[in-house]
Amino acid sequence: MGSGFAVERVPVGGTDLEVTTLTFGSAPLASVFWGNDERTAVATVQAARDEGIRLFDTAPFYGLGEAEERVGVGLSGAEVGDALVATKVGRTVTGSGPEREVVFDYSPDGVRRQLDASRQRLGRDRLDIVHVHDPEEHLDEAIGSCLPTLSALRAAGEIGAVSVGTNHCSTVLRFLDDGDPDLVMLAGRLTLLDRSALVEVVPACARRGVPLFAAGVFNSGVLADPSPGRWFDYAPADEAVLARARTMQRICAEAGVPLRAVAMAFPLRFEPVATVVVGMSGPGEVTENLALMELEIPDDLWAELGVE
Repeated sequence: MGSGFAVERVPVGGTDLEVTTLTFGSAPLASVFWGNDERTAVATVQAARDEGIRLFDTAPFYGLGEAEERVGVGLSGAEVGDALVATKVGRTVTGSGPEREVVFDYSPDGVRRQLDASRQRLGRDRLDIVHVHDPEEHLDEAIGSCLPTLSALRAAGEIGAVSVGTNHCSTVLRFLDDGDPDLVMLAGRLTLLDRSALVEVVPACARRGVPLFAAGVFNSGVLADPSPGRWFDYAPADEAVLARARTMQRICAEAGVPLRAVAMAFPLRFEPVATVVVGMSGPGEVTENLALMELEIPDDLWAELGVE
């Protein structure tokens, strides 16, 4: 049997941060997307914190500030440094309650206002990681204006590591070439179904010593449960994708391992990957995901799945 991927702390190269190999993704905490109530959301964060998950990834875009607020409440009372928080910049949330809106803004003043608002929602003076969020339509401004602003805030000790968070390999490569980030986060492109990050992103991160955070490991849900109606890459999965995922599910089941466990373990096979970011919507999911991460995966299963 091959080794499982224990949820242990690992250093994030080039920074003073340590993260666990499983990171808490907070998008499902927002009621607008998932219908999650505040009590359940806060309990989920607290369960993750209590069970040892170190990094909590959020963004103003998730529920237009709601996820940040719920992460903040869930982490209140935790000792500084015990739990790390990553949030994102590039979208400004305006208004309050049902009147909230979001607009793209990568300007220096906009970024500072966004971070001030995030700190208030999270109840934290310092943010450990800040990702430039989905800058595909604003790459020049994000690299030429947003990144220098974040670098200055990092030098002043107001934030920790600077990163980009995106679904696009090309964006990561542009940031690696022109932005000199501390780390990068890529969603949906280092998965059992979509391995496009292996072509350039993984080698580039390894060559430069830049840690890679792998998000979207279930490709919007189809790799968690490839049943009819499941989504792939933010849209309903077509029959060809469902068939591929079901084949993988069958191969994993024959090896005695759930598909979800293999989907979470897959990115961690690659040297630059420090952690996988998994969205969690209830305390039970926290416990289950931690248990899945500990499972032993047979070496020959990877070959059957076409993984080198």
